[in-house]
Amino acid sequence: MGLRIYNTLSRRKEAFEPLVPGEVSIYLCGPTVYKESHIGHLVGPIIFDAFKRYLEKCKGFKVKLVVNITDVEDKLISQAKVEGVAIDDLAERITQMYFDSLRELGAFECVDEFPRATGNIAEIIKIVQGLVDKGLAYVVDSDVYFEVAKFDGYGKLSGRKLEDQLAGTRQLQGKAKSPGDFALWKESKEDEPGWDSPWGRGRPGWHIECSAMSMKYLGQTIDIHGGGRDLIFPHHENEIAQSEAYTGKPFVRYWMHNGLTRISTKAAGGAWQKMSKSVGNIMPISEALSEYDGETVRFFVLNTHYRRPIPYSNEGLANAAKALGLFRALFSVVEHMTSKDPYNLAKPAEKPPPELSDFGKKCLEHKQRFLEHLDDDFNTAGAIGVLFDLVRKTRNLAAQSVVTDQGLLWATSLIIYLGKLLGLFQSRPVAAKTIDQVDGKLIEQLIEQRNAARKQKDFATADSIRHNLSHMGITLEDLPGGKTIWHEKQQSMEGEDA
Repeated sequence: MGLRIYNTLSRRKEAFEPLVPGEVSIYLCGPTVYKESHIGHLVGPIIFDAFKRYLEKCKGFKVKLVVNITDVEDKLISQAKVEGVAIDDLAERITQMYFDSLRELGAFECVDEFPRATGNIAEIIKIVQGLVDKGLAYVVDSDVYFEVAKFDGYGKLSGRKLEDQLAGTRQLQGKAKSPGDFALWKESKEDEPGWDSPWGRGRPGWHIECSAMSMKYLGQTIDIHGGGRDLIFPHHENEIAQSEAYTGKPFVRYWMHNGLTRISTKAAGGAWQKMSKSVGNIMPISEALSEYDGETVRFFVLNTHYRRPIPYSNEGLANAAKALGLFRALFSVVEHMTSKDPYNLAKPAEKPPPELSDFGKKCLEHKQRFLEHLDDDFNTAGAIGVLFDLVRKTRNLAAQSVVTDQGLLWATSLIIYLGKLLGLFQSRPVAAKTIDQVDGKLIEQLIEQRNAARKQKDFATADSIRHNLSHMGITLEDLPGGKTIWHEKQQSMEGEDA
């Protein structure tokens, strides 16, 4: 089965075929940089970073991914006034914070372009002028509006009627002919950023920015456009209207919309709400990354199918850390048993070592199921579920001490390889703070005492030592041959029997 994607435009899964064979163009709506990004803003970049890796490493496509930065907008202007800072300075500061978060999440390097609205004013003016020339947009004083009634396909993405356009729009419509018409260009006040145009000094409307940037960097027709479900209407609906009215060509072939991040708060009576800056129930990404490493947050996001809502909570992140710890613990065990760094293993051979016999066949079956999940509308949650099963089976194999290093390394390299298709297991995790604060020599001494107690069948003492180490944030792993290793608690395998 080839890759199939749920297309919001057709409301069904479709076989994916790029416009240009072997090449894929993807545009993802990025943030408006007026306040620090919350975890919901990073969901899209994580998903499409993983999607690009999969398309390139597994499907052999050449992919170009563009994520825009909206650095001129009403909310940015208002926030700069509240903080008493220059608009450009605020935008740059928030943009760099966004980039830093992407780096920690491993979702920065795969983005090919981060165009900013303010860097593409000439392209925006050109499109607006073209729409005016075609009679599809009109000028009122120094404002320019798109006349929705003149675009026959309006509403085909969202399924909403023309009169619904008024709800959810960002700009005032006082000068428009119809409540559904939206601003392409707006007159700037004296204290607002502005650029010279045929209609006077002004700035672009929100929607036209994305049309101009996607066309400039990816072409008039692109393969995939992504974004949160909250952008379907009016933003993406308006993008389609103005873009197709201007070019006369299809704007996007596949629309992929991710579910929104939801959070439960006391103020909402414990109900799940959309995480939003305007509602004030956000969790800044910096707070999540201060407690958990970027890979854990990435794992948390990918463990839900991208089209489903993501229920954010500290408990959810803690569970993700524990689940990711199953993999990290296996890698630690393998490293101690083989003296090889699992994170630097080569791609596994297509056929497993003969010694693995039936287990090797099961590994290949798991690989096939993993890839089938990703081919089925990029179901990362299903794929990760397959990895869980595989890591448990591999851990049991290691515990039985019935396989050579070569066999164990092959199975581990398969897990690493599949995980890397999603941007996981890219490098060894940084040592946890709890370990940094613990005296390693003391831990080794306690382990020696525990092992001595076990040899003497003094299990009460052995249990007590393990229990005390657990309270220090340390988990023990007993390996075949009597060797015991230790690591940070959240990386533990299930069970704590002495």
